[in-house]
Amino acid sequence: MTTPALLPLSGRRIPTLSPGASSFPHHRATLRLSEKFILLLILSAFITLCFGAFFFLPDNSKHKRFDLGLEDVLIPHIDPPKEGKHASGQVVIHGQGGHDEHRHREEEESLRDKIRADHERALQEAKEKLRKSREELQAEIQTEKNKVVEDLKKKVVGPKPLPPVPMPQVVGVSDGEPPEPDVKEKRDKIREMMKHAWDSYRQYGWGHNELKPLAKKGHSTNIFGNSQLGASIVDALDTLYIMGLHDEFKDGQEWIEQNLDFGVNAEVSVFEVNIRFIGGLLAAYYLSGQEVFKLKAVQLAEKLLPAFNTPTGIPWAMVNLKSGVGRNWGWASAGSSILAEFGTLHMEFVHLTYLTGNPAYYQKVMHIRKLLAKMDRPNGLYPNYLNPRTGRWGQHHTSVGGLGDSFYEYLLKAWIMSDKTDTEARKTYDDAIEAIERHLIRKSNGGLTFIGEWKNGHLERKMGHLACFAGGMFALGADGSPDDKAGHYLQLGAEIAHTCHESYDRTVLKLGPEAFKFDSGLEAVAVRQNEKYYILRPEVIETYWYMWRFTHDPKYRQWGWEAAQAIDKFCRVSGGFSGVKDVYSSNPTYDDVQQSFFLAETLKYLYLLFSSDDLMPLESWVFNTEAHPLPVLHLGNITLPGSEPAQR
Repeated sequence: MTTPALLPLSGRRIPTLSPGASSFPHHRATLRLSEKFILLLILSAFITLCFGAFFFLPDNSKHKRFDLGLEDVLIPHIDPPKEGKHASGQVVIHGQGGHDEHRHREEEESLRDKIRADHERALQEAKEKLRKSREELQAEIQTEKNKVVEDLKKKVVGPKPLPPVPMPQVVGVSDGEPPEPDVKEKRDKIREMMKHAWDSYRQYGWGHNELKPLAKKGHSTNIFGNSQLGASIVDALDTLYIMGLHDEFKDGQEWIEQNLDFGVNAEVSVFEVNIRFIGGLLAAYYLSGQEVFKLKAVQLAEKLLPAFNTPTGIPWAMVNLKSGVGRNWGWASAGSSILAEFGTLHMEFVHLTYLTGNPAYYQKVMHIRKLLAKMDRPNGLYPNYLNPRTGRWGQHHTSVGGLGDSFYEYLLKAWIMSDKTDTEARKTYDDAIEAIERHLIRKSNGGLTFIGEWKNGHLERKMGHLACFAGGMFALGADGSPDDKAGHYLQLGAEIAHTCHESYDRTVLKLGPEAFKFDSGLEAVAVRQNEKYYILRPEVIETYWYMWRFTHDPKYRQWGWEAAQAIDKFCRVSGGFSGVKDVYSSNPTYDDVQQSFFLAETLKYLYLLFSSDDLMPLESWVFNTEAHPLPVLHLGNITLPGSEPAQR
C-alpha cells in the first residue's frame, strides 16, 4: 500500500544516549553560576541581615514598645475576671489573668533571645565570608557545587534493574554452511552484497536512519521523526551476526552504546519503531547476550506506552518520544488507527513482559485482542481502519497487503512463539484465513492464484508486493490447521509463490512491481506508473525461503538467485543499493534510497535461503515482520505477569 506523501516504507507496513545522558547535563548546566554572582548573593544577604538587625533587634529604648507590640500580637485579650461569657462570646477563665500574663512575658523574652542569637550568628558568618580571599571563596563555591551535583545524582532515578529470567534456549545462530559448493558460492555472494550495503552506509550515512547511495549521504523519512536514530544500524545487527560479520556487529554495538538516545523530541511511528528498533534490539540481545540491547529495547518500549492512552486502548499511530503525545495519520479514514499497526505489537510486547516482569506490555496487546474479538466483522473480515476514540470500524476496506497484512501474520506467530499454547491466537488466525479464502482469494483466467482487496463490498482484482509474504505465512501455518488442511495450505502457499514469481518474471528487470492487476487481459503486471517501482522489498524472497524450508523444492532457490542477481545488477551502485522507479524500463532511474529493511530482511532471507536448515531453525525461532528472530518461549508452567491461566 502506498500513499504519495509516505512513500516508500518497509515490508508489511504502511507506505510511508541513555536516559541519564539527556537529563543530567541539564542539571549540571543550572549549577554553572559565576563566582561574581555568588559574591553578590553573599553581599545581598549581608545587607539584608543588617537591615533586619536595625528593624528587629530590640534595645532598651525600644523595649517597652516591642513588648506592647508582642502583647498586641501574641497575647489574647483577657477581660477582668468574672464568671460567664464575654460579650463577644469568648469563654473567660475566672481568676487566672496574672499567671497567664507572666507566662506570656517569659515566652516573649525567650523569642527575643532566639531572634537576637540567630541574627548575630548570621552576621558573624557573613563577616567571616567577606574576610576570605578570592581563592578560598572559589574553593568553597566549587565544594558546594560538587555537593549539589552528588545530591542530584542520588535523586536521579536510573533504570530499574531488570529481574533475572531464564534465557530461552538459543540454537542455530551461526554457521549453517551448505554442503553443496555452488550453493555456498551463492551464499558468499549474498554476504558480499551485505558487506557492500553496510560499508557504504558506514562510510556515507553513519548514524543517520538510512542512506542515499547516489548522493552518498544520510537519509530519513517521517516515520522516524526528525532524529538520527541509526535505524539501519539497529535493523542490520542480527543479519550481521547471523552472517558472521562480527567486526561490523561490534561497530554497530558501539554506536548504540554511545549514541542511541530515545529521549529526543521526535514524533515516530509506533509500528515502525516497534518492529525495527524493539524487534531489532531484542533479536540482537538474544543472539549475542549483550545486555545493552535489552536495556535499550526496554527504554524505548517505555516511551511507546503513552500511545495507548486512548479511550479504547487502541494505540495512536504516532507518539512523541519526549512528550508522550500521540496522534493518527491524517489520511487514515477519519483519524482511524490501522489494523496492521496496532495488530503488529504482540510478539515484541510479550517478550518485553517476559524480560522485564512488567505486565503492562502483555496486558496492552491482550486488551487489543479482546476488544477485536467482541466486534462485529463484515463477512468475517477485519477492516483495515478502527477509530481509537469510538471503537468503531472506519471504511470497510480489507487487505492482506498494506494496512492489514502483518495483523494476520502476528496471530499465527503468537501461537508459534508461545510453544503453541496460545490457542486463542491460533483460532483467531484460522477464522480470519477462512474468511480471506472465501472473499479475497481468486484464480485468474490464466490460472494464477491471487489475493485481492475488499473495498466496500467489491473485490478489487489487484495484489500488492506486500501481500506476497502470505505464501510463506500459509506454509508456516499449515501444520496445526483445522480439519486436516495442512496439505491444502502448503499448496496455497506454493500457488501464491508462483504468482509472485510471475510478477517478477514479466518485467524487464526481473524485479517485481509494487502492485499488479489481474483484469483486462493483463495478469501479474503493473498498470499505473506509480505502481511500477521496486524499493528493495523482501516479501517475495521471504516466501521463497519459507517454501524452501517446508518443501526443499529447488525452484525456490533458483527463483531466489534470479532475484539476487537482478538486485545486484540493477540496484547496486558505488555507494550502496538503490530502489528503481520502473521495473519495465531497460534504463531505469534510481530512487536513491537504501532502505533499512533491505539489510534487515531482503539480504537476511536470501542468506538463509542458501544456508542449511540448522541455521535459525523454525522450531526454535520466530521472525517478526521485520525479519528479526525472537526465540520460542517454552514457558511450561510459567505464567507471564499480567496473564490469566485461561488465556494460555
